[in-house]
Amino acid sequence: MTVPNALSVLRLLGVPLFLYLLLGPQADGWAVVVLAVAGASDWLDGKLARWLDQTSRLGVLLDPAADRLYIFATLLAFVVRDIVPWWLAAVLVGREALVGVFLLILRHHGYGPFEVNYLGKAATFNLLYAFPVLLLAQGASTAAQIARPIAYAFMLWGGALYLWSAGLYLCQLVLAVRRSPGVVAA
Repeated sequence: MTVPNALSVLRLLGVPLFLYLLLGPQADGWAVVVLAVAGASDWLDGKLARWLDQTSRLGVLLDPAADRLYIFATLLAFVVRDIVPWWLAAVLVGREALVGVFLLILRHHGYGPFEVNYLGKAATFNLLYAFPVLLLAQGASTAAQIARPIAYAFMLWGGALYLWSAGLYLCQLVLAVRRSPGVVAA
């Protein structure tokens, strides 16, 4: 267990608290705090892993798993609370499922997971930035009215980048499968 991995585990443990705050008492302010701490720890665990030379296989798996779990949990809560439409959540979750299928195909052909690309990181950053702003955009206050277009802009941009990165993963998958032994090129 390394320091960066401990931060990732703590971030994972925050998911149930985050969901409770959103769906139970609807304590949006505290949910934003949990999300902000999770975002800061996401940045910090990556920096520490490189700085302390504590990069590990577990960390490579934990970090994106925590990001995806927060995205899924947030989308679920936002659909339940009618903050985002169900179809938007379905598109983003469908993208994750599709990339999961891509990973299974890669493994079948003897490859490891995709290299994380900056487009995917930017997409995740935009979505994780959009979520707390979407919470702040709830209500009729002036602050909510100012936050709303900013939140939707980050959500739409993040969603578009998320889909674009899936397209890049598809290209990588096709190239890898074509290079696999036993595959005849057309």
